[in-house]
Amino acid sequence: MIPHPASLRAALGGLPRTFWMVWTGMLVNRLASFVAPFLALFLVRERGFDAAEAGRIVALYGLGVMVAGPLGGTLADRLGRRPTMLLGLVTGALSVAALALTRAPLALAALAFVNGATGEIYRPAMNAVVADVVAPAERTRAYGLVYWAINMGWSIGLSVAGLFAERHIAWLFFVDATTSLAFAAVLAFTVPETRPAGVEPAPALAGLAQVFRDRVFVVFALLALGGLMVFTQFQLAAPLDMAAHGVGPASFAWLMALNGVGVVLLQPLLGARLRRYDPSRALAVSALLFGVGFGVNALGGSVPLYVFGVLLWTVGEVVGFPVANAVVADLSPASLRGRYQGAYSMSWGVAFTLSPLIGGEVMSRFGARTLWLGTLALGLVLAAGHLAAAPARRRRLAAGRAATSPRPSPGQALAAPDA
Repeated sequence: MIPHPASLRAALGGLPRTFWMVWTGMLVNRLASFVAPFLALFLVRERGFDAAEAGRIVALYGLGVMVAGPLGGTLADRLGRRPTMLLGLVTGALSVAALALTRAPLALAALAFVNGATGEIYRPAMNAVVADVVAPAERTRAYGLVYWAINMGWSIGLSVAGLFAERHIAWLFFVDATTSLAFAAVLAFTVPETRPAGVEPAPALAGLAQVFRDRVFVVFALLALGGLMVFTQFQLAAPLDMAAHGVGPASFAWLMALNGVGVVLLQPLLGARLRRYDPSRALAVSALLFGVGFGVNALGGSVPLYVFGVLLWTVGEVVGFPVANAVVADLSPASLRGRYQGAYSMSWGVAFTLSPLIGGEVMSRFGARTLWLGTLALGLVLAAGHLAAAPARRRRLAAGRAATSPRPSPGQALAAPDA
């Protein structure tokens, strides 16, 4: 059925050109973002590591992502959004290409960390651009569209990657590097600097300290981290558990592509509606779906069961991630916008670091079923935590929105709005 024009306008209309250029670049980049889903399999199949050894190196990638968050956020506030994104994309492309060519264990460990640190520097700056150019009332929708682009590229890329993953995993990393450079080209030629004029950026360390003194934000970030610890089990535990049940790399790639397709189909349907709902309730539902989506793996190892689990945590993504980005943007003052986004990105890095370490160790010592029951229990606890934190977060968001005027930012002035 063809969507009604009014529905399309509600989902896509009214956002500035700068937003759509960043959206396009992100789509291109995500057509080949293969390090996170394939690094563990690359290390085990191509380089001969066992699960625990691969988990430690994948954790170093996550440690790099953790460093990239505050570093990228600080650079975005002080150096600017555009140069920070260009720096991260170019250096990330070089490091992922080097990773594919390396065999020495220490060098692989170092490059995994470097790729996580450089390849993710752009993300806080990109999220700050969206906050710069999009009015607060439209941020949940805008971040939902960014996540839509991410998953559209993810689903298309992983569908194609499944054809090559059995024999040519290393080549996927070279394609990853190429799309990062393509995103950099889009930014270089079409996206202006959007950092608000006349706002004096706080000193680097003092600004970060201010972010972490914000109790409402810190509670939110810790709960978000817990959800991401469950969600990022797709890095190591899920593919290894699937492999143990006869589901190989190609099938794993197609299951991950199903996740992307699910987001692509659901985001336009749900994205414009999410702004009507209390953010804390949406985040609680998201955490619950993550826990149940991975927890069902405890029932056994079959493709239908894996498909069911993927569908559950896919809905959790659609409900939770755009809302989380909008909450971060609404909590942050203009002078610290990049650093708040960087601190939130750091929670992704912490999750990428800890989930393979914990997942690999739990699987090795206690078995996969114990891990999956643990994810279910954690999802239930986090859902309750979001509801408990709701009153303080609601008061803070209401006060911030009341104090925010809809004045256009420099990015909006430079970019003609979409019809």
